[in-house]
Amino acid sequence: MGADEADPRGLIREAYRIEGITEADCRSIFLDWALGVPPDADLSAQLRLLLERYAPEAPDHPMNGVLRAGLEQGARPRRRGGWRGRDRD
Repeated sequence: MGADEADPRGLIREAYRIEGITEADCRSIFLDWALGVPPDADLSAQLRLLLERYAPEAPDHPMNGVLRAGLEQGARPRRRGGWRGRDRD
């Protein structure tokens, strides 16, 4: 698997190209990317690939920290709370 396969919509690639992007912007892009990752995919492997591809070329980019945080936390977005799927009585 290459970086292009880990980022098929090019969200992470484009984030690295945005001049003056903030960490908050990177977190938002990361969330959008993560929501598109198939449930059976190895998220950690994909994050490592993306870091290997983009971090050396942009060592001070805020996306590096966001990707590393995702790697450390093993982040997989999931639905929290709410009553969906439960009886309301």
